[in-house]
Amino acid sequence: MPMDPADLADRLGRWSAGRGPLYLLLAARLRRLVDEGELHPGTRLPPDRALASALAVGRGTVVAAYEQLRTEGRIVRRQGSGTRVAGPSRPGPQETTGAPVFLHLLEPQADDVILLACAAPAEPPPILLTAYERALSQLATVTGDIGYHPSGHPHLRRAVADHYTRRGVPTDPERVLVTNGGQQALSLLARAFVEPGGPVLVEAPTYPGALEAFHERAAALRTLPTGLDGFEAAVRTPSRRPELAYLVSTHHNPTGSVLPPLARRRLAVAAATADVPLIDDEVLAHLGFPGRRTPPPLAMYSDTVITVGSLSKSVWGGLRIGWIRATRPVIDRLARLRAVHDLGGNFPAQLAAAELLPRLETLCQDMAADRRARHDHLRAELARHLPQWQAPPVTGGQTLWVRLPHGDGDSFAQTALRHGVAVLPGSGLDASGGSREFIRIHFLATPDVLTEAVRRLATAWQAYGGGHDRGDPAPAPRSMAV
Repeated sequence: MPMDPADLADRLGRWSAGRGPLYLLLAARLRRLVDEGELHPGTRLPPDRALASALAVGRGTVVAAYEQLRTEGRIVRRQGSGTRVAGPSRPGPQETTGAPVFLHLLEPQADDVILLACAAPAEPPPILLTAYERALSQLATVTGDIGYHPSGHPHLRRAVADHYTRRGVPTDPERVLVTNGGQQALSLLARAFVEPGGPVLVEAPTYPGALEAFHERAAALRTLPTGLDGFEAAVRTPSRRPELAYLVSTHHNPTGSVLPPLARRRLAVAAATADVPLIDDEVLAHLGFPGRRTPPPLAMYSDTVITVGSLSKSVWGGLRIGWIRATRPVIDRLARLRAVHDLGGNFPAQLAAAELLPRLETLCQDMAADRRARHDHLRAELARHLPQWQAPPVTGGQTLWVRLPHGDGDSFAQTALRHGVAVLPGSGLDASGGSREFIRIHFLATPDVLTEAVRRLATAWQAYGGGHDRGDPAPAPRSMAV
């Protein structure tokens, strides 16, 4: 039996008090109930008409809200069996989970599963241990400091500012806010700039963690091709001007593309002219292959660009250090917002990060040849065992954006998982509803692990129906199980 519509209406509370289309506001409140576990996986939700009657809204509002959550993977709608919160009511590989797609990357898998979905260094480099040794020596001399620094430790804010100044973007420490990783930086920016139902421009495809941050704010996502191509036309009409725009300009996640200097200038100037806050996600900016210079941040071309950085991809994911570079009024606003939720970050980690930052580019350069070798090895193995897959080369970053010759990434990812490899289906990275024929895989593993991963993927592809010609029917799509 579905849950009582009146009971769900009570749990939703005052969801309609906000700006934006009603269906997005309703979807935001339902999303929160699902993500916080108040609506358990397998729970059958009320029918469209029944919930609409209980909420005194049109049926179309409920239908659109349900559809929004279905595309996010939070609910499942099947004719004849109603609408259920996504996730297994009992264990089984055929079911889905109720967590957002971004969280699937972080959940532990069986010991024998090769994880090619979440891209980050697998162990801390020796230079991080040295940085912590120096940080602990400094910590031993601290007096008169209770350790609360909502904007970040002064040493680290200075180190981040100097980092940008060396790259040709003069920066004062007051224009830097330290965060617990790049993901917290995106969440803070979404809270600061996006009202429920507010339009946000994103690339299609793009980083899934950014999509989750904007979904949490019930943003109305509007998409443009990689590089935000067409941005000037998209913001020309004041009534359709977005509240925020987001892109990964360097070693784009997931395609690996790099925005050329002229396009950077045009985009930054257009955003400033239209008064649209533009986020330049630079988390992958320093991961170019040998001989590739790190392009300048978009902030070089416009002082209003908001730059996000992090050490999670270049050093180690367990070092939860990120930052935001922006104008002082924006930093002050974000600092007040951050203090409501968190009075500061990890003190020793920030001291260690301050030691690391002057050496960041050298560290990345030292690892560049190894990353390129692993990239080349993975592509060679794919070409040998799966020649019908399209895996274009990249000039840096950590991932390949692979196009399947038929079928869809969601259902193939399930098959791959049953054969011991976790990959990321493209649909979860594309707010336009596209990229279903893609998967994202990383090349950070050792060559022997990558070889075994491709062997398993080839076996999974045969089981999936990889021997069929393009004209043959593809296997029926199923929800992602990772």
